[in-house]
Amino acid sequence: MARLTKKQKEARAKVDSSKVYNLSEASALVKEITNVKFDASVDLAVRLGVDPRKANQMVRGVVTLPHGTGKDVKVLALVTPDKEAEAKEAGADYVGLDEYLQKIKGGWTDVDVIITMPSVMGKLGPLGRVLGPRGLMPNPKTGTVTMDVAKAVKEVKAGKIDFKVDKTGIVHAAIGKASFGADKIEENANELLQTLIKLKPTAAKGTYIKSIFMSSTMSPSVAIDVKSVS
Repeated sequence: MARLTKKQKEARAKVDSSKVYNLSEASALVKEITNVKFDASVDLAVRLGVDPRKANQMVRGVVTLPHGTGKDVKVLALVTPDKEAEAKEAGADYVGLDEYLQKIKGGWTDVDVIITMPSVMGKLGPLGRVLGPRGLMPNPKTGTVTMDVAKAVKEVKAGKIDFKVDKTGIVHAAIGKASFGADKIEENANELLQTLIKLKPTAAKGTYIKSIFMSSTMSPSVAIDVKSVS
């Protein structure tokens, strides 16, 4: 087992492992226990009472965080020539089609989000093995396959994220940076949690949100009282 550094021990000492915190307390505490030298990401891990193997219990959606993610999201717009100017004006970092399809085929995936048009999806199919495992395959359900390319690019740049429950029933999402004020972390976290609540599958029985943990890069996790957000 790895030995804890002095700072890690100090951080753990500030978290009462026998306590569940409300969202406001957790947001302030995560800032306090973050001691890395870079601007750490703040993440939520939400365990849901669903069986992701069943299609009628899959939880997937999008949410626009009121204060953004704090991350400069790199967007690739795979569009036909008539849509290139629109995508560039909206703020896409990379715009084009065939040349980028070739780059991706060669293993290039240095982007965070890919936005494309319905007519282009057929060309992306063969690249599923490259894009799928990295969560980069565009999907109409997340708004990344659309004719309104400009709107999609602007939303992603403004803090729109997509999330999906993993095979263990947990939703992981980055909801900001440690440099954010505690109030902004709280508001971003609440926006994601309220969105998750609205997406509860009708087939899910029993407790829907089982646990919520907030943490930052390399910090201890802080347990959040589920009752305080439901």
